[in-house]
Amino acid sequence: MQEPSEPGSPETALVDPERHVESFRQAREARRSELVEDYVELIDDLIGDGGEARQVDIAARLGVAQPTVAKMLKRLCEDGFVQQRPYRGVFLTEAGRRLAAQARERHRIVERFLCALGVSPETARRDAEGIEHHVSAETLAAFRAFAERHGGA
Repeated sequence: MQEPSEPGSPETALVDPERHVESFRQAREARRSELVEDYVELIDDLIGDGGEARQVDIAARLGVAQPTVAKMLKRLCEDGFVQQRPYRGVFLTEAGRRLAAQARERHRIVERFLCALGVSPETARRDAEGIEHHVSAETLAAFRAFAERHGGA
């Protein structure tokens, strides 16, 4: 069992307030963008699989109620990521397709990194789903380089 750190030691010292604020700001921003990225990635997958994404299909895949999906689709329309067509479903704009591709690439890099560490492919796939939204560009580049050097799947 590890001994508790002494008060004032480097392990217990508070981070500089400005760095602390920046860390929390970055985490909040990642949480805000996480849902948007998950939605556009799923919409892109549904379109690729069946030619369109319907609200009912999105709700079923995400395990949420249709009103929840409707609210998010309204936000995605306002943000310029999707277009809704009456009786036809939801389609990505060019900005939505770019965002989906970026999210998918980050997921792929994190998954390869985790596999290179020895994590099982199934666990790596699940864990990458959350991690991908919270890593900086610098960390993602390090993940990519490590996976390339160590043969991540």
